[in-house]
Amino acid sequence: MGYIFIFLIGFGLAVAGGVSLIAYMNFLPAGLGWVEYFIFIKGRIECYFLPAGILLMAFVIYRYPNNL
Repeated sequence: MGYIFIFLIGFGLAVAGGVSLIAYMNFLPAGLGWVEYFIFIKGRIECYFLPAGILLMAFVIYRYPNNL
């Protein structure tokens, strides 16, 4: 049960981070370049949720006990 809970937390973090990255892409048509975009998202904590969530999900998938 704990593995499923951690996996779902990781999934939620990955979704929140991915949505934030996509939402901040709306700055590109407003005249921001790719370099400025990456500098901007480097300073936003919610953009780090995507890699953190992917790492949590990968950890759970790797460590989940196989009962086969």
